[in-house]
Amino acid sequence: MNDLERALWRAGDHDDRAAVAARAFVERADREGLIDVAYTTVDAPVGELLVAGTSRGLVRVAFGGIPHEKVLLELAEDVSPRLIEAPARLDSIRRQLDEYFEGRRTRFEVGLDWRLTHGFARRVLKHTARIPYGDVSTYKSMAAAAGSPRGARAAGNALGANPIPIVVPCHRVLHSGGGLGGYGGGLDRKALLLELEGVTGPWARRQASRSGSR
Repeated sequence: MNDLERALWRAGDHDDRAAVAARAFVERADREGLIDVAYTTVDAPVGELLVAGTSRGLVRVAFGGIPHEKVLLELAEDVSPRLIEAPARLDSIRRQLDEYFEGRRTRFEVGLDWRLTHGFARRVLKHTARIPYGDVSTYKSMAAAAGSPRGARAAGNALGANPIPIVVPCHRVLHSGGGLGGYGGGLDRKALLLELEGVTGPWARRQASRSGSR
């Protein structure tokens, strides 16, 4: 990592006294094409989300259960070390996420950067991205759509490692019997997202029972 890349990495960490200078630095870096990965955070009912994008589109959405520092290091290694906190670059997806959680958006309109996925996993996730709001599918169906009818377990692994959850709605994929299955962000979040979209099932009753006991 050279001096410029190191400066880009640290630009979002200045205190209030340097906020104006940091903002000017980010704007200049953006104008000069020196930012490969922009990131910011979004407050949401499922906890704080870290979102990151490139010139190709949205590349990462991470739940708060994963340390954001770890996510940023992975992005620096797997995409580019020229990474900086630049909220303005991600205004569109931040607004769309807010609208989704407020029940005012049923479809995301944002480009996607698939470079963190490969092969069968990418095919599974691309088919998952087509599941409509409020609808659900199964691991078996996603495996078949991706070309491996017997690959339900592998499809589950691909969905569990989805780098762009919520926008690529892996929460809409269930067991064939209707059970929740797994979820990289935790089953409580999966249940919450499904209920937000009006999808109900046995998990909804369990969720309500847990909430009532608190």
